[in-house]
Amino acid sequence: METWITELTPLSFLHRSATVLPDKPAVVHGTSSWTFHELFDAVERRARALRAAGVRPGDRVAYLMPNVPEMLAAHFAVPLVEAVLVAVNTRLATDEVRWILEHCSATVLVVDAEYAPTVAPLAGLLPHLRTVVVATDPHGPEPTVDVPDSVWLDDFLAGADGDTAPLQWAIADERATIAINYTSGTTGRPKGVMYTHRGAYLNSLGQIQTSAHDADSVYLWTLPMFHCNGWCTAWALVAAGGTQVCLREVRGGPIWQLIDRHGVTHLNGAPTVVTTIMNAEQAHQLDRSLVVTTAGAPPSPTTILQMETMGFTIVHVYGLTETYGPYSVCQWKDEWQDLTPEERARMQSRQGVAMVVADRVRIVETNRSDDELVDVPADGTTMGEIVMRGNTVMKGYYDDPDSTAAAFTGGWFHSGDLGVQHPDGYVELRDRAKDVIVSGGENISTVEVEQAVLSHPAVLEAAVIGVPDEKWGERPKAFVVLRPEQQAGADDILAHVRGRIARYKSPREVELLAELPKTSTGKIQKFELREKEWASEGSRIRG
Repeated sequence: METWITELTPLSFLHRSATVLPDKPAVVHGTSSWTFHELFDAVERRARALRAAGVRPGDRVAYLMPNVPEMLAAHFAVPLVEAVLVAVNTRLATDEVRWILEHCSATVLVVDAEYAPTVAPLAGLLPHLRTVVVATDPHGPEPTVDVPDSVWLDDFLAGADGDTAPLQWAIADERATIAINYTSGTTGRPKGVMYTHRGAYLNSLGQIQTSAHDADSVYLWTLPMFHCNGWCTAWALVAAGGTQVCLREVRGGPIWQLIDRHGVTHLNGAPTVVTTIMNAEQAHQLDRSLVVTTAGAPPSPTTILQMETMGFTIVHVYGLTETYGPYSVCQWKDEWQDLTPEERARMQSRQGVAMVVADRVRIVETNRSDDELVDVPADGTTMGEIVMRGNTVMKGYYDDPDSTAAAFTGGWFHSGDLGVQHPDGYVELRDRAKDVIVSGGENISTVEVEQAVLSHPAVLEAAVIGVPDEKWGERPKAFVVLRPEQQAGADDILAHVRGRIARYKSPREVELLAELPKTSTGKIQKFELREKEWASEGSRIRG
């Protein structure tokens, strides 16, 4: 590459903001805060401590932490020493954490004291893990378990005092790995998705453009930082010069307290997180617009209407761990303003078009015997698989060339999601390939059925799966959580649904639940529901 061209890296974002906006609040957590200059200093100190601990370029450094400033600083400190950040899901069990640490051969683990019980049993079992650092948070719980052979964060940071070599806020290769994010692994061992400096840089800029961030943004961390590096938002807000408000646990009451106290302007989350916010006891009408960028499952038109009524502005995005989080956005069109609220909400519930930093989204045929990718008609009806490529698609799966090759058949990343493309070019997700219900030879979209169920005024959350049926092979069944203090019977909900979709798509039964099984990011875990319903079918259990 020509000598006058610099390699792209999110590290440049903090270097710039610390220079341009040194005294502006960058991070707020409880009663404490860091300015951009203080964040810069904190990152350099942590980078020097990592280097003093023997971390070398390419080493994997794991963090098991909630959304606290220490986790945010890691997004810059780890790549600053050319190492690879591995942010681990805080809801995993000990054996699951062990498998990830073994798979990526992590050399250092930094763990919040709350999760010390998860890692304490691993002492002496991981030969690659040289250092375990336990961090305490003044706004978190007191440590309850000692981790053998670990050091406290303050003692670890003291090692930075002996490191005086300069730190380079630049990289030699923008395609070097900056982070590894592990998939949920609901159908097998999780895969380590490799992000590059270039991809993280570009997707961060995409988040700024998509969610309209600037230096006045006050972003609340309701999305886990361990999930796709928080959709690259940890880097994006630093680039924009905005303020990030940390939050250890997603609960309705604390969220509303922080919204009101700090004048929050933006937050991200799955539709279930949005539901938690809307239905909290403290929920109230906003006196300003608050941008909610949502993904993880298609938000129902009903949810969109409810949020708009309260003063929220919805930005609907779509993507996967393999695409650095959001890849497409349902970009607003001025002509939608003239539609009825219901029709406008339906248009906004689509997954839309590729973000400005991404290549186009394609919907391709799924029944071909060769590797050729053929687009389905853009008629809003013909279903196919969503495929993507470009700078904001993963580098590959860590230490898994076979899965990487399979994922990029035909030169495009295969999402496993099924959708349609409308005549205006907007994509609409219809289902995961594994979730589509095939009943009597007819494909039924669980998303379509769920949105019909969610349109009932008493329904708070819903999940639809295929269950065994002697005649049709399988048929839809709905699992429903009712709104607080709302009463509705299964027959009432079924009658409502049958008035909105074709009868063959309608569930025959509705099971009322106190809550639905969910991942740490708020996605409903349909496989748990399927395992229960298909258990008597033995080998026919669907995954």
